[in-house]
Order: sequence, then structure tokens, then C-alpha cells
Amino acid sequence: MSDWVPICRVDDIPRLGARRVARGQGPEVAVFRTADDRVFALLDRCPHRGGPLSQGIVSGEGVTCPLHAWTIGLCDGQALAPQQGCTRRFRVALDGATVLLDAEELRSLGVEAEA
Repeated sequence: MSDWVPICRVDDIPRLGARRVARGQGPEVAVFRTADDRVFALLDRCPHRGGPLSQGIVSGEGVTCPLHAWTIGLCDGQALAPQQGCTRRFRVALDGATVLLDAEELRSLGVEAEA
């Protein structure tokens, strides 16, 4: 059974934007909101050169890295062709309008990446 951590309310994330979540160690997590209010979470690092995905442009189910315009899928963290690479995806749950992330994933996923 997962231990879920409340992060924010859906309305705290700008539409077509992101909110950054700091952790005790490792890079931050970016929580994204699409135009139709779906919420996704990825490690806030592009797989190409580590650009801050939270500062990218959200369109459909992807975010475009602000450094070199790689598009990363919000559902799976995969770079869209012709680029290749992947960033860590975090599970998201909603409790009404509250966004929750898995506590174990926050503690463990992507912490080996440089901050």
C-alpha cells in the first residue's frame, strides 16, 4: 500500500505549467498541469542535458525543454522521436482537488541524479 504525500491543490499549478517540489535529496520533482486539468509528475531534469523541465512549455501530453527544445512525454517521461532518452516519472493521485505523490518514490526515484 502506498503512502501518499499531499503536495498542493490542482489550482496551485498553472494551466499548461508546472510547480516544483523540493525533496530531502536529489533533484526536484516537477508537477505539471495540462489544459484539461490532468496532472503528471517527472524528475525536473531533461534527459538530454539536464534542463529544468518545470520551466518548459506544456502542450497536450508533453513538455518542451527550455534549453534545446526536446519534447518529453508527461505520461511516461520518454523523449519524443527522433530524440532518445527518458526522465523519471512519478505516480500522481488526486484526492478531490489535492495532488498527492507517492512518499517512497519521492525518497528514492532519481536521487542518484546530480542536483
